[in-house]
Amino acid sequence: MLRLQTPLADRYRDASPDELDEMIATAKASLGERVFILGHHYQRDEVMKWADARGDSYRLSVLAQERPAADYIVFCGVHFMAESADILTGDHQQVVLPDLNAGCSMADMADLDEVSEAWEAISELVDIDRVVPITYMNSSAALKAFVGEHGGAVCTSTNARSVLEWAFTQGDKVLFFPDQHLGRNTGISMGYTHADMRVWNPRQELGGLEEDDVRDATFLLWKGHCSVHQRFTPNHVAAFRSEHPDGIVIAHPECSHDVCSIADQVGSTDFIIKAVAAAPVGSTIAIGTEIHLVNRLAAETPDKTVVSLDPLVCPCSTMFRIDGPHLAWVLESLVAGEVPNQIVVDPETTQWAKVALQRMLDITQGNPVEAKRPTAV
Repeated sequence: MLRLQTPLADRYRDASPDELDEMIATAKASLGERVFILGHHYQRDEVMKWADARGDSYRLSVLAQERPAADYIVFCGVHFMAESADILTGDHQQVVLPDLNAGCSMADMADLDEVSEAWEAISELVDIDRVVPITYMNSSAALKAFVGEHGGAVCTSTNARSVLEWAFTQGDKVLFFPDQHLGRNTGISMGYTHADMRVWNPRQELGGLEEDDVRDATFLLWKGHCSVHQRFTPNHVAAFRSEHPDGIVIAHPECSHDVCSIADQVGSTDFIIKAVAAAPVGSTIAIGTEIHLVNRLAAETPDKTVVSLDPLVCPCSTMFRIDGPHLAWVLESLVAGEVPNQIVVDPETTQWAKVALQRMLDITQGNPVEAKRPTAV
């Protein structure tokens, strides 16, 4: 989804790295505790060095929630992440995305209209109360609200298994979106097979499936993917192992099952960071995830050799839109009393999205989880 970003003034576009650093440092010092800068793990270093906190998308939103003194939350990530921060933070806090065109191709592969149409089509073939919608964190606020209102929950790559196990206490069929690979890899780790799964293509009638497919499938997996993680292939694994027989392959669960099934370890971004730290000194590790994180791990772990599983590497092109010039512009605008690129989620969407997020927290923390399809309060 294209969002219109105001072109930057020449003073930002033409500034040298040192000049940008001076702008950012001066503005950040002027704002003090009124600003809290969040840096996603995939951010480029010129931005990450200014982050007050770094982490994955949900963790950063929680950290923002824990900083009520900050009037401005500058989220150096992508659009759906800034939405989550706006949902969780206080009404007095304003969330800013340095570049509005920093979206997420995966999140954009499922929108509310498409999911609503799929839900309606499925309901014509099966008892819809048997179906539990689960959306990955990498989705719009509108989809988080949809699952909240329809008895489902949000999941992250860390807790996807726990959330899916809960889902099957609520029904016997899951509609999982927008990433088919996370759904498939998690389902197979739970003991399900490919025969239990069908891919729902929103651009085809009835998802490109036969009616019996919809009735029989345990997992209806949305035809979506991460453009970065889908690049990794079994050939990359074979090439790395040919060169490094004792090497370790770690894959993110957004990679295809063909890759995850032959990797040594599979896990979320946080898992990958911990796995690299825990690997023996002298290890050679190939990681199937975004290159900025891989390079940062390589720099921060000099006693190990950390490389990308794909030698051609591929940054997250939308995350890459956040850069020094945009960060400098945003911070200087805030100093001047202007709030550019504010991300605002409407109250009703926020209400239901919070329901879905709270279910996820209750599931992962072992708390009682409210029944399906509650009435919003």
